[in-house]
Amino acid sequence: MPLRNEDASINVTAFKARCLALIEAVAQGKASRVVLTRRGRPVAALVPIEPAKTPLWGALRGSVTVLPGTDLTAPTGEAWQADA
Repeated sequence: MPLRNEDASINVTAFKARCLALIEAVAQGKASRVVLTRRGRPVAALVPIEPAKTPLWGALRGSVTVLPGTDLTAPTGEAWQADA
C-alpha cells in the first residue's frame, strides 16, 4: 500500500502489523487518512487530530495601552446622528 497524501485502505489484520508506521505516516502528513477495513467494509479511520484553536476571548489582551488619567466612559462631545 503506497502512502501518499490521499486516502489509503488497509485490512485490520495488516494494520496490526504496521500500526506504528501508519500512525507515524498520518502524524507526519504522508497519509491524510487511513481507512481500516474488515472483510472489505470500512470500520474505522485513522486521521490526524486538528490543532487546538486559539480562543478568541482575551486574544488581544495587552495589545492596547490606556494612558493614565484617561476616562474611557466620559462623553466625547460629538453629536451622533441618532441623537440629533
